Amino acid sequence: MKVLKFGGTSVGSPERMKEVSRLITEDGQQKLVVLSAMSGTTNSLVEIAQYLYGGNKAGADDVINRLRAKYYAHVPELLSKKENQDELNKFTYMVTLYLKEQGIKATLLPALDFMKTDADAEPDMAYITEFANKQLQSVPGMQIYITQGFICRNAKGDIDNLQRGGSDYTASILGAAIKADEIQIWTDIDGMHNNDPRVVDKTQPVRHLHFEEAAELAYFGAKILHPTCIQPAKAANIPVRLLNTMEPSAPGTLIDNRNEPGRIAAVAAKDNITAIKIKSSRMLLAHGFLKKVFEVFETYRTSIDMICTSEVGVSMSIDNVKHLDEIVGELKKYGTVTVDHDMCIVCVVGDMNWENLGFESRALDALADIPVRMISYGGSNYNISFLIRESDKKAALQRLSDFLFNGKK
Repeated sequence: MKVLKFGGTSVGSPERMKEVSRLITEDGQQKLVVLSAMSGTTNSLVEIAQYLYGGNKAGADDVINRLRAKYYAHVPELLSKKENQDELNKFTYMVTLYLKEQGIKATLLPALDFMKTDADAEPDMAYITEFANKQLQSVPGMQIYITQGFICRNAKGDIDNLQRGGSDYTASILGAAIKADEIQIWTDIDGMHNNDPRVVDKTQPVRHLHFEEAAELAYFGAKILHPTCIQPAKAANIPVRLLNTMEPSAPGTLIDNRNEPGRIAAVAAKDNITAIKIKSSRMLLAHGFLKKVFEVFETYRTSIDMICTSEVGVSMSIDNVKHLDEIVGELKKYGTVTVDHDMCIVCVVGDMNWENLGFESRALDALADIPVRMISYGGSNYNISFLIRESDKKAALQRLSDFLFNGKK
């Protein structure tokens, strides 16, 4: 069985719902389909919760009524049977009812019956595996099983969400839980590209990636997939295929554990980066210095993207500046601190094993005329990262694309 996920844009109108229904049924194979809510629904639910938290029930009711009206406006275009239209007064599962009207054996598997997180807000894989499979076994013989993305119950049994990764994460978790043949993530983008087509000319879709390469690209700016979503599929060795609902015949991008030696796969960029440098003569030959520095970031729950060290200094980059003033204040206890704002990380992804002679020099040659604040190489076999000014991003990406993919010397 394959697990397919469709996002809010893919089910954003009756026409799109009908197209999704055609895509999931045309080959007649059995599938588990994860659907997001219609576009804008999550934001409305957050707004409702904010009104209720503030004690403004009237405000919450207003948003609820607008959201209900949005859904019911589409019902006559999608469902022809009056009893199915009435059914939506109790539950909203429009695509499931539409499939049933088309004579498809389809059923809804409520995500709250098997999706659960543990006390650390991580997916409870043992629970999910047991109860997802029980739910499937309770309604045998269906062609299409549909469930909701993102929502779950927490360790206390309360309704919650997966915190990150959205419906993609649900699909990856369920794929691992039921040992799916493949996980398909359908969006309105044609897979991952070897560069950002919104910024760079002559980009091409990447047809194959190793899980590690995909995780690097997702983290460093490839918007099509959240980096969290890679992990369950990778751990279970289940391939993930990224496909385009607007061009369903396109091959998309296949992500699995196969390596392609000697290849540079793609380039990605991450904006809104801040660089912090601490310089101190006390660092020279002093054990425990880095521990103290890292503890500052741990205290303020701020992750570090890149790090470079020398005998007397350490430079780091962060993308969360919520506690920047407090962090800088703490670091000044240990040395002189400088901060650079409006920076960008450019990441070159591929087979970056140190034994592949010349790979890093090709990237460096491409950036010969771009000021580079930091370079990270060797921490992974799959990337080399450059910290540059955000104002230089477009030029850097274009030059990397020309040198690495378009044959420029």
